[in-house]
Amino acid sequence: MNIILSAERSSLNQTRHLYPVILCGGAGKRLWPLSRKNYPKQLLPLASERTMLQETAERARTLIGLRSPVVLCSEEHRFLVAEQLSAIDMIPEAILCEPVSRNTGPALAAAAAYLQERDPEAIMLALPADHYIGDGPAFAEAAFRAVQPAANGWLVTFGIKPTHAETGYGYIERGPALDGGTEGVFSVERFVEKPDAATAALLVADGAHFWNSGMFVLPVGPFLEQLNLYSPEVAAAAGEAITRRRVEDPYVHLDDAAFAASPDLSVDYAVMEHTDRAVIIPADMAWSDIGSWRALRDVKQADHDGNVLQGNVFVEDVQNSYIRADDRLVAVLGLDDVVVVDTDDALLVTHASRAADVGQLVQRLSEMRHPESIQHRRAYRPWGHYESIDLGQRFQVKHIVVKPGAQLSLQMHHHRAEHWVVVAGTARVTCGTQTRLLYENQWVYIPIGSLHRLENPGNIPLHLIEVQIGTYLGEDDIVRFEDNYGRA
Repeated sequence: MNIILSAERSSLNQTRHLYPVILCGGAGKRLWPLSRKNYPKQLLPLASERTMLQETAERARTLIGLRSPVVLCSEEHRFLVAEQLSAIDMIPEAILCEPVSRNTGPALAAAAAYLQERDPEAIMLALPADHYIGDGPAFAEAAFRAVQPAANGWLVTFGIKPTHAETGYGYIERGPALDGGTEGVFSVERFVEKPDAATAALLVADGAHFWNSGMFVLPVGPFLEQLNLYSPEVAAAAGEAITRRRVEDPYVHLDDAAFAASPDLSVDYAVMEHTDRAVIIPADMAWSDIGSWRALRDVKQADHDGNVLQGNVFVEDVQNSYIRADDRLVAVLGLDDVVVVDTDDALLVTHASRAADVGQLVQRLSEMRHPESIQHRRAYRPWGHYESIDLGQRFQVKHIVVKPGAQLSLQMHHHRAEHWVVVAGTARVTCGTQTRLLYENQWVYIPIGSLHRLENPGNIPLHLIEVQIGTYLGEDDIVRFEDNYGRA
């Protein structure tokens, strides 16, 4: 349902040029072990039954006259993004695929260059995909208030009215009100880096400082002009990446070399902290960046002991804690202010006061080459997913699920043979020069070096057990000859 606003009616005339731009990059390390690089928090259902990406897309859809979103994500997540948007009946304007991570500055520069070709008067409503907003009407009111100053060439950011002295956020100091009778819009005096506790308390007390939300309303022409002025290398790299793009609707693949040449800068560092065109709209919309398990606990409905419990959890004499169990029973006794998150292959236990340090823990795990630091046991692919059930010396067992109508690439392996057993559904199997159908309880052997392909010609998911045997069982032992999904 569209939200009817009481904001300035003149801004409604500009909404036909307003495009949601959803930033869906990032690894979400501080919400490990649930969020990991290969399946980060923006793709997870955390604050509701919908994923953070879906919540963000729906929030934009409620605004009058807004077009379908432009989404920026990594190449490896593009199929998941498209699938999640399809699940809420949303067709994106485009999915811009970033070959490497280069922060919000280059991402928004690429989006601006792309939109400028389509609509020179385009205005971007830039929204991180992993933020929580509890007050939708307040968000809509602020967004519409931003449209008119953006149409007049201002670069608008939203400042969140602070509820406490938070050290995990940057701050923005509000300056004088913008001339011209634009209500509730102020110049930006300065940006403040994440402060220590004492400084944060002073900033909150003076009433002129607001949390930096990371949300913007940016007219593409003035934004690119200011970017060229203050970060020309970012502008040039993003523009070249768009010029040399490769399109497979809805995917727009940014040129690898051009985009990788951009400096790794946030949009604040690239433009907003330097320009004299920045303005701020203060807002109170029950916002959180869900930057830690403690932050997630704070936006969820707690029980009478202050606990947020999810899954197969039993507690006794526990207060003010976030405890989540995805499968097995987790019992907690006699603790206060803790975070316990149990997944199928990793368990996190920490005091809530250290929740912000989880990202550093994940970095150390990654340096020690723990695969759990970046990937889940279940791996998602455009055709479905697989899950490693058992792994030992010279063997691995996987549960493979192929979506109806989907097929894996035509491929071969140098170091392993495979045995496939159909558990449910119908499999069309190509091995060498032969193709045949397999049904429940039937199996096939794929020798080392054989050209092969697995397809699901049926109307229900295909479930299959795969037993791999060989000297090397890594995922990089795949030579693809044909692939429906454009993978190398």
